[in-house]
Amino acid sequence: MPMQLKSARALWPWAGVLGLVLFLAILPLSPLQRGISASLVILLAALGWLFTSRFASRQRQTMVLAKGCALPSTEFRQPVVVVCGDGLHALFGTAPAEQLVVRVAEQGCYVRVPGLERLASIVEYLLANRPHWAGQISAFYIVNPAERPDQALLAGSIQSFRLQVSRVRRSGVALPILLGSYLHAVRSVSSWFTCEVGHEGLAVLDGSASVALDHWQQSCTDILSRAQRMRLCVEAESLASWLASAVLPHLSSRVARVSPCPPVACAMALVPGASVTQPGNLWSTWLHERTALEPFSVAETSSQATLPFPDLFLTSLPRQPGLTPARSVLFRALWLFVLAGVIALCSSAWQNVLLLRQVSDDLRRYQAIPEPSTPDQPEHGLREQAIAFLRKDAARLDRYYREGEPLPLGLGLYTAEQIRPPLLAAIAAYRPLIAIVQPSMKIPDPVRLDSLSLFGSGSAELKPGSTKVLVNALVDIKAQPGWLIVIAGHTDSTGDDARNLALSRNRAGAVRDWMQKMGDLPDSCFAVQGHGASQPIASNDTPAGRAANRRVDIRLVPETGACVAPAQAPEGQPQSPRYQATLSSQ
Repeated sequence: MPMQLKSARALWPWAGVLGLVLFLAILPLSPLQRGISASLVILLAALGWLFTSRFASRQRQTMVLAKGCALPSTEFRQPVVVVCGDGLHALFGTAPAEQLVVRVAEQGCYVRVPGLERLASIVEYLLANRPHWAGQISAFYIVNPAERPDQALLAGSIQSFRLQVSRVRRSGVALPILLGSYLHAVRSVSSWFTCEVGHEGLAVLDGSASVALDHWQQSCTDILSRAQRMRLCVEAESLASWLASAVLPHLSSRVARVSPCPPVACAMALVPGASVTQPGNLWSTWLHERTALEPFSVAETSSQATLPFPDLFLTSLPRQPGLTPARSVLFRALWLFVLAGVIALCSSAWQNVLLLRQVSDDLRRYQAIPEPSTPDQPEHGLREQAIAFLRKDAARLDRYYREGEPLPLGLGLYTAEQIRPPLLAAIAAYRPLIAIVQPSMKIPDPVRLDSLSLFGSGSAELKPGSTKVLVNALVDIKAQPGWLIVIAGHTDSTGDDARNLALSRNRAGAVRDWMQKMGDLPDSCFAVQGHGASQPIASNDTPAGRAANRRVDIRLVPETGACVAPAQAPEGQPQSPRYQATLSSQ
């Protein structure tokens, strides 16, 4: 498998991993939405992986290389020139048009484009096999006036070339253009003439050096050779004038939706064998009208030679170093990572805004409620609910402070820490109202239970036969809002004090658990205390006194906010029937 195909396919798993991180760990989605999003990401990554493989394979097989032709290796860094226009058979031979002909020289690589309409597809084929050639590809557009019978057909051909160049450039390839033209000459040595677009005057490429036209003409001492050079100079200047008036305006003019594509230079070759193939062609007409000269015919030469490639011009073509397949994939992977990072930062910033807004709204709502003077005022219930929300917010922020904020709120954008101090200060300043017991309100007498009737010696596990005693206690102690059920455990002074303290508390907790389960009462209705042997009601010196001191006391104490949790349940959530029955039985 080619390296570029492996690299392109590797981008899809990378994109899938980034997508999974976003949907599963960053974006605020419900579990169902996370599952659906993760499934879609995995499916799209798999489809993209398969599609990239098949598309690259198909595109690599769209062209058939001619016999004996092969693309240079991936390490090839010389210019790659796609050649289109006139005279291709004299440059590349007579290979079938459906085959791709490649000529590799020391200065570069030439690829034949048999028809202008195939220019974009051939460039796409080259990039499919050598993606890093994007900065090395240029176009050599040949216009031979001796092969053109009509100016209107020439203009249409140039517009077709411009359309193809625009299509290639939209794909990200700069595609600089070298305009070329070949004319027949009687000299046995080929001569290249050049002119840069926007500069006046011609130059002759003599070997690797560029010589001014007049200096090249006068440098020959032989009269016959000087006369031949003079004719070549006249024809070269005439050819340059024809290109400037008949070709360059069509390449540089502005047409709707087609950008101009002026060439970087013009390369003109006067070589033996560049024959006049069309009678009454544009070149013979132009030359006769301007200079009264007649062009050379093929009959004046002994043989027809193969046209030379413009090797001398390749070094002057602008090139941008292309990325290797590995670097190209790394560059794209980096862009995907940057895109995912931007999405993650935006999501984290928005979630931090929502968290800060929620806590700030809860704090302002609490501060906006007037402080009541008595528990029976409506503001008292509202204030209790508001402080409950503040405590919930404080617990959440404290957890983030101790354990670190979660990833969706992190990424260096966590801002809720700034509101935690005023939130804790508001909670610390809260003072609950103590319920005032009216003279008419009678506090029930405490219920005293004998520990031996409930528990075994040294045990905090209820006996099977203790149910009747506890049921009677539950009937006598009726839960109601604003009253706290205080369960206190006591022991005698026998044994270790620390063990007695723990035993008394465990026994009180066991009674609380039974009453809570049987009465379906909330935790806010109970307070559990263990006193050990610190509060005796009889002397521990006698067996009867020690038996009296081993007890569990249950009493009701008025306290604001006690035993009200079910009343603050969300709207529409029913309260426990047994709890309602207990409240209504008072």
